[in-house]
Amino acid sequence: MSTIKKVALGSQGLEVPVEGLGCMGMTQGIAGMSVYGEADEVESVATIHRALELGVNLLDTADLYGPAVNERLIGRAIAGRRQDVILATKFGFEVDDNETFTGKLNGRPDYARKCIERSLRNLGTDYVDLYYLHRVDPNTPIEDSIGEMSRFVEEGKVRYLGVSEVSPDILRRAHQVHPITALQTEYSLFDRGVEETGSLHTARELGIGFVGYSPLGRGFLSGEIKTPDDFEPNDSRRFFPRYQGENFYKNLALVEKLQAMAQDKGVTAAQLALAWVLAQNVVTIPGTKRRKYLEANVAAASITLSSAELTELEAIMPVGSAAGAAYPAGF
Repeated sequence: MSTIKKVALGSQGLEVPVEGLGCMGMTQGIAGMSVYGEADEVESVATIHRALELGVNLLDTADLYGPAVNERLIGRAIAGRRQDVILATKFGFEVDDNETFTGKLNGRPDYARKCIERSLRNLGTDYVDLYYLHRVDPNTPIEDSIGEMSRFVEEGKVRYLGVSEVSPDILRRAHQVHPITALQTEYSLFDRGVEETGSLHTARELGIGFVGYSPLGRGFLSGEIKTPDDFEPNDSRRFFPRYQGENFYKNLALVEKLQAMAQDKGVTAAQLALAWVLAQNVVTIPGTKRRKYLEANVAAASITLSSAELTELEAIMPVGSAAGAAYPAGF
């Protein structure tokens, strides 16, 4: 299998593979709830090592995942190979000194400094390549959060800055404080909110790279989930409106159309969905904790879609076609 191509992310000099590896699912989620089913540390580490062999060296994590244990897993997996890795992590969901998510957002400068120091320890490194504000704290001006993050760049603790799930206005304000290299937001055939809000357009206008997470609609676009019972009992997706009740079956009907098109093309539904995201000229970070899915995702990067096929995909899943909210109320 050939290695994956590299592209510029943003306009500050960071080069990344068109596909990174989302590592969130490699450890238990929050309060013992799994993100996408049970995790296997041995296979997760093997998946990271295989990713590096294939050139998928953008590893994406956050202090929230676990909390903390996900960063530590990656730190163990890349020990002795730090120079081979582009490491991205995030802060902003408040995690206390007992490594418990408090349910709050915190973007205060003093908390940001506490977080970068903690993440560096967890990851076993003295710098992070890309440091994101995971979510904006409504009680802290974005200028204050990014201002402190810019000091981490000056100190050599961070190379490039990013933000996640922000409005066009917040993105502009952040970029005025310090050049923003990446905007990370959910993006798939299933969720095209960044097109509707204008955030993707604004990022392109400002020369900010875009990283789309959940390009397979949290695994739903793979076509492997046929009923709500296919989710393990502690799988967090059971609590998302999009995968509940009538919404589940409305969305399944869309996925079945995607599967039929994929079969005609001789690829999987997941590969077709990934190829669509990559055809939008963005970077994506499909998450997996198994080598077989990693390799299938990498193969998707070499799939070419014709203009007729792109039009057909737009017809199958136009903007706003997914039934149900992406997150539970209040999330």
